Amino acid sequence: MENSAGLQTNTHAGEFERQPVPSSQFKDWRKFLGMYAGEHAAGTEFVIGPLFLTAGVSAFGLIVGLLLGNFLAVLTWRYITTPIATAERLTLYFKLEKIAGRKLVTGYNLANGLLFCFLAGAMITVSATAVGIPFDMPMPALTDTTPNSLSWVLVVLGVGTVISIVAAKGYDAVSKFSNIAAPWMVMVFLIAGIVAAKRLGVESFSDLWAVWGTGSEPFPGQIKFTFWHVLFFAWFCNAAMHLGMSDLSVLRYADKNSVGWMTAAGMYVGHFMAWISACLMFALYLKSPEAAAIFASGGLPPVAPGPLAYEVVGIAGLICVLVAGWTTANPTIYRAGLAFQAIFPKSSTVKVTMVTGGIATIAGLFPAFAMKLLDFVAVYGFILAPIGAVIFFEHYYADRFGLKKDYAAFFKVQFNWAVLLAWLISMAVFYSLSVYQGVFLSFFTLPAWITCGVLYLLFSKTLQKK
Repeated sequence: MENSAGLQTNTHAGEFERQPVPSSQFKDWRKFLGMYAGEHAAGTEFVIGPLFLTAGVSAFGLIVGLLLGNFLAVLTWRYITTPIATAERLTLYFKLEKIAGRKLVTGYNLANGLLFCFLAGAMITVSATAVGIPFDMPMPALTDTTPNSLSWVLVVLGVGTVISIVAAKGYDAVSKFSNIAAPWMVMVFLIAGIVAAKRLGVESFSDLWAVWGTGSEPFPGQIKFTFWHVLFFAWFCNAAMHLGMSDLSVLRYADKNSVGWMTAAGMYVGHFMAWISACLMFALYLKSPEAAAIFASGGLPPVAPGPLAYEVVGIAGLICVLVAGWTTANPTIYRAGLAFQAIFPKSSTVKVTMVTGGIATIAGLFPAFAMKLLDFVAVYGFILAPIGAVIFFEHYYADRFGLKKDYAAFFKVQFNWAVLLAWLISMAVFYSLSVYQGVFLSFFTLPAWITCGVLYLLFSKTLQKK
């Protein structure tokens, strides 16, 4: 689900950051196919798949919801994000600075950097569940929010330190390793899913359907997922990237708009095949004597990727979990460091990245970020998506409203209040509705996005008149 925003550094790191990409640097669809497939079959998939089962999802809700939700995500990338990327050829950050002003973009970078740190922390948690198996480390339970043992703290600190040091050395080595590891990780996901299905007695599609059946009651503390929950989650778990326009930074290199269809590789390799494979691994574990004993004692089985993968495909599964968490956390820490460095430009990249890695490692100590990943990803997309509406609505409707495009750059202002007010009001209204009405946040991502865009046009009309 994650991290396609980081692809911007894969292509031409440090180039064309404040100018349009020249036509000599355009890339065809082949460059993007592997990128999206690799980025979305990563550490988060090991957690999100099992969490669907803890939410009591049915077979129809899971399989059909993922099919349609991922298709809507692909359509959003293709028709919302890519046309603006190929028209502007600018990174999200520079385009936003031209509209919102440099000081406001600093606030956006802070929010972006912190959310990246929390996501990286969840991935450090994922890798730690693999490293901890040889040490017989107690795995965090679904309800755990704080560290559950000294061994957990030591393993997380060790994993986080290694990841932070590698991230501080720069993105190139991490990027190369990720590109090499991605095809292997995809194969492990596929094989693990097939092995788990066989051990569950799946011989046909109807048998696969029966694994989830009509669903079940959710685990305590989890909300019940229906078809609509799965559809909207699949659509908007990457809302920051497509509706939020983070992938302007990636798709600005696309030679044509049809490149947007390549996001389907990420959605259906990662967010369909890998999620279902992880679901099957957890379904197999739930039938084990260990899980039965935990249920009998009134507890909840842990959603720990390391033990799940080890049980199904052995050492290869452990390595896959470790690598998947690492290849997700490393670029995420690196990008968070870049966001923070924009706020503190005089600080060295190494120092800022190490501090960022420290924040992510501290977050990784708290299993809540991984165990509540469905909720966290929904919040992440909800917060960052409305900013993309500012870019989208200005691109298509500024002329109709008689507004000046790139307001901050044209009038040389540092802070565009129209952007901030539209962003804050849309988030506050719909987040409040979600909390007080008990509605899953992903249901409100699109209304918040549209509201932010409309408010931006209305506030800009007033501001620019003055």
